[in-house]
Amino acid sequence: MIRLRNIQRRYVSDEVETTALHGIDLNVDAGEFVAIMGPSGCGKSTLLNVLGAIDRPTGGNYLFGDQDLAALGETGLARFRGETLGFVFQSFNLIDELTIAENVELGLAYRRKAGDRRGRVAMALDKVGIAHRARHYPHQLSGGQQQRAAIARAIVGAPKLILADEPTGNLDTENGAQVMNILTGLNSEGATIVMVTHSPSDADIATRRIDMLDGRIVASVTRAL
Repeated sequence: MIRLRNIQRRYVSDEVETTALHGIDLNVDAGEFVAIMGPSGCGKSTLLNVLGAIDRPTGGNYLFGDQDLAALGETGLARFRGETLGFVFQSFNLIDELTIAENVELGLAYRRKAGDRRGRVAMALDKVGIAHRARHYPHQLSGGQQQRAAIARAIVGAPKLILADEPTGNLDTENGAQVMNILTGLNSEGATIVMVTHSPSDADIATRRIDMLDGRIVASVTRAL
């Protein structure tokens, strides 16, 4: 599904060039659950941003299926993100002025006609176990419930790929385990997930673990089933 070839990402600030990614080669097949680990500054978040078409690589090729993302302009990339990807962030990124149902519905901006949005939102909230919170606001929910809402927003449009950036990073152990259970359940139903994490226990749940160091992939291990 995903093919990265010799992906590079360089930044220039005050005439100083920094290389965040050095020639990354990576394949992700449909149905995989891939965890990316490494110390801070190793390039894992940059890699996730490239996968999410948020950050353009300065070299190399990114193919998603038959689509070469380098051929897309900004409007095309925005549509690609909206129609193809679901994002889960460490800080939830919910809008305080919107109800949980309204926040989840934002995930349908590019995907569904207005007529069937309500049903899709209800199903997504039910899947993550917070259907009873649909009319509440983010500040009325616990951190774990807010992350469940964020996952519902990510999955409501049935994306081909879910990208999760430290999804348990702001949660206690119990809520973190519940979030990981939701993600593994989605993967068992066929969802493709790429997750950045600092947690070895979270990474061990994934079907494949990738270790990064200094902008390079240094190990890739598939878990025995």
